Amino acid sequence: MLTERQLEVILSVVHEFIESGEEVGSRTLSKRYLKGRSAATIRNEMADLEEMGYLMQPYTSAGRVPTTRGYRIFVDTMLQRLPHSERGHGWIKHLEAHRDGLRGALSKASEMLSQLSNYVGMAAVTQLEQIHLRKIDFIRVDSAHFLLLVVLEGGIVHHRMITMPCDLSQDILEDLARKINTLAGYEWKEVREALRNYISGELGRYADSCGRALAELDAILAGERTKLYTGSMSNLFDVPDFQDIGKFRALFSILEQESELANLLDQYGMKDGIGVVIGEENAAPGLQNCSMVLSSSSDEGTRTILGVIGPKRMNYERVISVLDRVLRDMGDAEGDE
Repeated sequence: MLTERQLEVILSVVHEFIESGEEVGSRTLSKRYLKGRSAATIRNEMADLEEMGYLMQPYTSAGRVPTTRGYRIFVDTMLQRLPHSERGHGWIKHLEAHRDGLRGALSKASEMLSQLSNYVGMAAVTQLEQIHLRKIDFIRVDSAHFLLLVVLEGGIVHHRMITMPCDLSQDILEDLARKINTLAGYEWKEVREALRNYISGELGRYADSCGRALAELDAILAGERTKLYTGSMSNLFDVPDFQDIGKFRALFSILEQESELANLLDQYGMKDGIGVVIGEENAAPGLQNCSMVLSSSSDEGTRTILGVIGPKRMNYERVISVLDRVLRDMGDAEGDE
């Protein structure tokens, strides 16, 4: 159990390290933060906190820097102080009602988060319940290809180019789309069985080709349920913590793997409200030197997540304020319509 003085030391070390990026010594804490404590007393506390895993000393005679455990104490204390007005809940409706639609809103939000935070903004939407269809369209491109567009409840849109073994007219494709769209609102497992019966019994010589289209549709809906958007990564070049090319490549490789990043957001954005994942708390090896600040909101079977990914030494309070500002701006954009 931490004493009050130990807690003061941890919070002071983290705050100073975030501000300066330099190892923090006992004399600095004594002069700037803990003026009623002597440097010797603070030095002893820092040594104890290092043994407890909250601080570390990069090399002999250096000051201390926070570990992931130290950052966690700092972040949890900060989150307890956040005013209840911070938009941790219920903001999903602002995005759904945005003039550019949910996809446009999420794309715009991820870019705004990148620009305002100077890190990388992220936005994702995930289906939480059984997948329900809203509408599909088949668009004939040429004699061997057509484009499949799938709109799900909650606004998620998927598209896929499909190669067919024989030429299908637009009339046949529209007939299949009409049949599927009469079942809009049903769970996909119910729709799939009805379509199989319809294809085998009604479409005759086109059954094989349409069955392939159904398999493609099934693959889409049985696959990823999350749509992910990321903002610009160019800001990372100016972040001192990523001047180490190894750290930059590790993060860049995660950002390039959309499915892995989407899975991480699903995993860590389970609860509505503000959440922070720090350093080694991230399951992905490429994120061991990074942190994610996430704001999640659920509504009618859909979870939407906005977040920022950056160095472990990020200004967490500022990033949370950036998230709140973006959410407020998206709400204002809705009201302008």
